[in-house]
Amino acid sequence: MSKKNIALLGATLVSVIYGLTFTIAKDVMPQYIDAYGFILLRVGGTTLLFWLFWFFMPKEKIALNDFPRIIAAAFFGVAFNMLTFFKGLSLTSPISAAVIMVSTPMIVLVLSAIIMKEPMKKRMVSGIILGLIGTAFLILYGKSIGSTTHGGFGNFLVLVNAISYGFYLIIVKKLMEKYNAFTFVKWIYSFGLIMVLPFGWSQLTTAQWILIPTLIYWKIGFVVVVSTFLTYLLNLLTMKELKPTTVAVFIYLQPLFATIFAISLGKDKLDLVKIVSAILIFIGVYLVTSSPNSSNKPNKIRRMLPLGLRANFLLSLTSFRK
Repeated sequence: MSKKNIALLGATLVSVIYGLTFTIAKDVMPQYIDAYGFILLRVGGTTLLFWLFWFFMPKEKIALNDFPRIIAAAFFGVAFNMLTFFKGLSLTSPISAAVIMVSTPMIVLVLSAIIMKEPMKKRMVSGIILGLIGTAFLILYGKSIGSTTHGGFGNFLVLVNAISYGFYLIIVKKLMEKYNAFTFVKWIYSFGLIMVLPFGWSQLTTAQWILIPTLIYWKIGFVVVVSTFLTYLLNLLTMKELKPTTVAVFIYLQPLFATIFAISLGKDKLDLVKIVSAILIFIGVYLVTSSPNSSNKPNKIRRMLPLGLRANFLLSLTSFRK
């Protein structure tokens, strides 16, 4: 099997894992462990795995002046990102959360346009408006999702998570250009662990561990080892062998898999509002990320596209992913 085919298989597996994670994480919280306690477990376990894996990787020294950027990346990419996502997922439905997460590439380009002070094409603006309408529609509808009384607020927190992750991707760009990913990711998670510790410690210590079924322990392990650590390794292979446009396709597959798993397991249902919201967001992301440029040389926003399409990178979520 060629490296490209292996990368395609890996990208498909990542999308399946992320799609399944929305439902698996929902099974754990808040019934057995509250959101912040679950985050502490995830970040702590993943930090340990990254440090252990680092011992087998080539060693690089990080310049001291890069640590402020690493700390900022830890806040937006791990702490604030995961706190808002897990709390949001605990309040809303797996399908709604997965649909909102698709907007991450669009958010990255919007943030890069604001930070770099570069104008956007009308096509991109139209896409942003459509995406916002779809997201707002989903957030407003979330108030009446099944037995979830705070679904709208949960959807809003998932959106905040996507925005936070957009900031993270922009911040981490220079680190990715300068170092091997394993050189700094262990530090990002280490600082992130310190940040989430005050939020998750009390929830982690008050959890009724004796009463938690064995199956739930397996699901916790799945989120830590498979959804976070393994997908990170697979994403490195994917981004190395595949074009950004190919990676984009798999980002769009995540809500599909999330929907299939959630419905088949009886954890969620598909309705007209979710379908319409998904269509609006998908069209919006397409218009933004595929906006043609009249110049032969891509502007700063377009150069952010490969980075924006790495929404799978570290996820929680994420992408989870993320």
